[in-house]
Amino acid sequence: MTLTGRFTLLLALGAVPVVLFGGAADAAWVVLLGWLVLAIVLGSVDLALAASPRRVALARELPDRVRLGETATSELVVRNLGPRRLRAVVRDGWTPSAGVHGANRTRVDVPPREARRISLRLTPTRRGERRTEQVTVRSFGPLGLWARQATLSSPGRLRVLPPFHSRAHLPSRLTRLRELDGRTPLLIRGQGTEFDSIREYVRGDDVRSIDWRATARRADPESRGTTRLMVRTWRPERDRRIVIVVDTSRAAAARIGDEPRLDTAFEGALLLAALASHAGDRVDFLAWDRRLRGRVHGVGGAELLARMVDSMADIDAELIEADWAAVPGQVRRVTSRHALVVLLTAADSPGTARGMLSILPQLTARHTVIVASVADPDLVAASRERGSLDEAYRAAGAERGLLDGERVAAAIRRLGGLTVTAPPKELPPTLADRYLELKAAGRL
Repeated sequence: MTLTGRFTLLLALGAVPVVLFGGAADAAWVVLLGWLVLAIVLGSVDLALAASPRRVALARELPDRVRLGETATSELVVRNLGPRRLRAVVRDGWTPSAGVHGANRTRVDVPPREARRISLRLTPTRRGERRTEQVTVRSFGPLGLWARQATLSSPGRLRVLPPFHSRAHLPSRLTRLRELDGRTPLLIRGQGTEFDSIREYVRGDDVRSIDWRATARRADPESRGTTRLMVRTWRPERDRRIVIVVDTSRAAAARIGDEPRLDTAFEGALLLAALASHAGDRVDFLAWDRRLRGRVHGVGGAELLARMVDSMADIDAELIEADWAAVPGQVRRVTSRHALVVLLTAADSPGTARGMLSILPQLTARHTVIVASVADPDLVAASRERGSLDEAYRAAGAERGLLDGERVAAAIRRLGGLTVTAPPKELPPTLADRYLELKAAGRL
């Protein structure tokens, strides 16, 4: 049972006799006591006439998935199973990160055996599972003095996926990819490793490409009893392995610009995976800190992106150091062949990059390795300010940070890796461009 503002106001009216009969205190208090008894009687009758909140059936309708930043509609159907009219306030127990628009309390008036639909607009502010478990129904009587309240179970789940804003860069990169595929003239260096066709030998061909079986079957029509040398031709290999490793340790929790490093890494991984999938390359995704937080393996096409965003939805940065020593083993479990390994991690200081640098030779010995990291545009801006003493000190600190990042990048290149560093909004397209450059150069 709960008391309402109307009941409080009704009790306050009982103070009027005390003011009117100030000279006769005993009479005033008798009137006040009688008014209190009357108010309690009215409240009790009002409570008895209120519909039972437990004789309510709830049904929920909402989409399974929504991208971060998009708006979904949650529908709650309230059905009155009792014989009395239900005058109630319904509160749906969504968490604050579900992003409910407006007040989360809705007044309903439901006649017996009828139902009403409550709609809430949700714009989630965080990835992952946004849940509601209970609905609170507060049922009022006809006078609105006292109310019955019950909390009913009505679980609901909305899965919030990464937004994939970098999707806007995909069409232009696909155009360049079609050029690489030969739809427009383009020279691709490198002999290649995929068999293409067999032709006659000409001077200058590599003798290692001679196909002796084909030569034995190809008789020379100009000279009886002899054969013509046949050689195999090759084309650059296209369906290569791409292994994307996203660092989910404490370094990924830092915010650069208006989003965490981890979210920027997810954007870069999604754009690269979409582009490589269109190119026919096989993409594997790993999220790692000290344990495997997410993995997508052995799928392609539209299912690849669907599985990746679903895997990323529940992953948040852990405030622990990454176990980089186990990363080469994780890559070997995915593929034993040469692959393009992309490490999305923080590479802005020797301290945070020490573990990654220690295992880089193991990866570069077998694979082409790209280390992609986010550059802080505020750091660059601070390094250019010299207006005051405080700004000069900040500029000195920013310069030191930029030099540390350059030292780490130089160390990566010395160990045989490639680097990609760009501000948050530019990192995904820059990483995609580096992939296309490697593709065009035949280095994959």
